Amino acid sequence: MTQIKEASTIQENKQAAFKECPVTYVMERIGGYWKPIILFHLLAGSKRYSEIKKAVPGITEKVLIQHLKQLEADNLVIREARPVVPPYVTYRLTVSGMGLRPVMYAMANWAVEDSEANGTPMYKSLGNFPETPKLAAV
Repeated sequence: MTQIKEASTIQENKQAAFKECPVTYVMERIGGYWKPIILFHLLAGSKRYSEIKKAVPGITEKVLIQHLKQLEADNLVIREARPVVPPYVTYRLTVSGMGLRPVMYAMANWAVEDSEANGTPMYKSLGNFPETPKLAAV
């Protein structure tokens, strides 16, 4: 794997943005195309690897494994393996991962409203969003 040159201008710029902008912190942890989708599906509770794979049909096995490992390393997901044959592995959100619930809800709510406003309504509504948060309490 290629080493990251810590003293490069790009790395210095990233560090400056990381310290100045809280959104940069969030994007560093959950950024990308697949991570928010994986986290969204885990809001409903623990899921086995195969359940996540079915819930996110466009993702490749390699990318799913990589992202689950990254989410685990970032302390957003807990991987539980039970020593049985065949292996039984489940994934669930940590307390920090559950803290993303209002963020994920806000993103989903914006998507539904914006898609309707643009004349391309979503196929799903937020009626089945896992435990819709009480926004007044946030």
